[in-house]
Amino acid sequence: MQHYQNFKIASYVRGEFLAQTDLSEIQKGIDFFKQYLGLDKVYLDTHREIYDVPKDKLQKIKKMFQEAGIQISGAITSTVRLSDDHKTRIFDTFCFTDPAYRNKFLEVVRYTASEFDEIILDDFFFTSCRCEDCIKEKGQRTWVDFRLKQMADFSEEMVRAAKEVNPKCNFIIKYPNWYESYQECGYNPRVQKDIFDGIYTGTESRHPKYSQQHLQRYLSYSMIRLMENTAPGKNGGGWIDQGDSEANINIWLEQAILTLLAGAKELTLFSFSELTDSQVIPPLGHQLTRIDNLLTQLGTPYGLPVYEPYDADGEDQLMNYLGMTGLPLEPMPCFPDSEPFVLLTASAACDRAIVEKLKTYVAAGNTAVVTSGFLKACEAKGIREMTSLSFTGRKAAGREYWADVFQAGPPAAYEGAEPIRADVLQYKTNATWCDLAFVSEYSNFPLLTRDFYGKGQLLVLTIPDDFSDLYRIPGTVNKLIHQVFSAKLPVYLDMQPRCNLFLYDNDTFGVLSYHNSPSEAGIILNDPTVTGICDLENGQEYYPVPGAKGERQIRISMCNGTYRFFRLLRSKK
Repeated sequence: MQHYQNFKIASYVRGEFLAQTDLSEIQKGIDFFKQYLGLDKVYLDTHREIYDVPKDKLQKIKKMFQEAGIQISGAITSTVRLSDDHKTRIFDTFCFTDPAYRNKFLEVVRYTASEFDEIILDDFFFTSCRCEDCIKEKGQRTWVDFRLKQMADFSEEMVRAAKEVNPKCNFIIKYPNWYESYQECGYNPRVQKDIFDGIYTGTESRHPKYSQQHLQRYLSYSMIRLMENTAPGKNGGGWIDQGDSEANINIWLEQAILTLLAGAKELTLFSFSELTDSQVIPPLGHQLTRIDNLLTQLGTPYGLPVYEPYDADGEDQLMNYLGMTGLPLEPMPCFPDSEPFVLLTASAACDRAIVEKLKTYVAAGNTAVVTSGFLKACEAKGIREMTSLSFTGRKAAGREYWADVFQAGPPAAYEGAEPIRADVLQYKTNATWCDLAFVSEYSNFPLLTRDFYGKGQLLVLTIPDDFSDLYRIPGTVNKLIHQVFSAKLPVYLDMQPRCNLFLYDNDTFGVLSYHNSPSEAGIILNDPTVTGICDLENGQEYYPVPGAKGERQIRISMCNGTYRFFRLLRSKK
């Protein structure tokens, strides 16, 4: 029986633990989890590095979990252990050019399929090998082209081998959190989503400062949304671990909360042995009960469409930095022709037809916001037909801001605490309009510009050299950006960056604060039929105070690291 109404909780059990540990230790883990949260399922790793779990022991382990009422599935980790003098890749992943490695992997797959009706691949099913055999096999192709085809071909061979042993086998590929690097290591969701029976999503956002991946918290939400749109109906859930968050329980809990708020139907905790007796499990159990109650009242997530094509490579993780300013985003791998708004970062420039798509889209009456990185990547592709903006090659810094949002009243000045540094873009006066600029001593430089094209509008957002400088933009200026982006949304935020806004299709929404101290969130009611909001957990109602230029705003208190959810109250017709 599923313990929570809106999701399952699973845990991954590592192969070396299963191969080496005494059965009593496994029972200890089962008993520990049972005290604090409902564990619905485990993924039992049959191979990891040098460890293969023997059949007789595996069957005893399976029985233990089943007797505890916990569903079992198989798992495989695609790693070996290489000696230092044979290193040809960053991780000790399999070389899929070497027949011996391929045969070993197929052997593991057949064994696992004989024991389980479902198999998940840990996210080491990739290759970065540059051994002599791989160099020869690659030939004149790029590493990206070679690896994408190699891993797609082997995926087909592997799934076929599993189903020959067990036709009922449900084979799942788990994709890691580093989505903008997939193609460099052979992850190929464009093709693999149709080879495998299901996919799974890594939502480990880790530490935003002290890790190699530049991950921002919002990734734990946006990755689920991206993969839900990549393979609708086939995404099994989200997967978190304690990497870079062992010393901060809140970081780990936020990964779980964001994954579930994004609509994941299962949350996998990595890993069973490491979490047994861990201090993070009791507070997670409390949070899961609260989230489950909230999810019962929430609809399907939605947000501002962000085009992230398959195999894209651009402004690494920029989407998640923008999500951390409070923009509600909905990343998708296909261009959203039917939506009235789209956001394009440099990643979208990987689509060779993107400028023509953009022209058609905007000319039809839609609004597109593109980043300065996208603009630069498309300079040779004809983007200048849509704007007079161009790059000067210069840089500027400033902590003051000047706003003249198109036809919205007299200009206003704002001041931030610290300067941002960005490219200097120039434009032709009155051919392009500058809505927002950052200011130096006696000059200013475009931060947000506007062009009309056909029946629609093209806006260009200048991105600071350091993406985290977006968090230095003062809340008043951040609000102006959100106002422009959110014309079609029912609400938007007036809040200092390092916050999230979540929207759902049943008139519910939520706010999460990452601020270091208690603060306030301004909820701007953008829909004239909305009269107020109601807290989903305590029933308290809030009503707006009229502001300048007809703005209706509600101020709510937010403690640091907390989230609050509301329902829109609408006028009765």
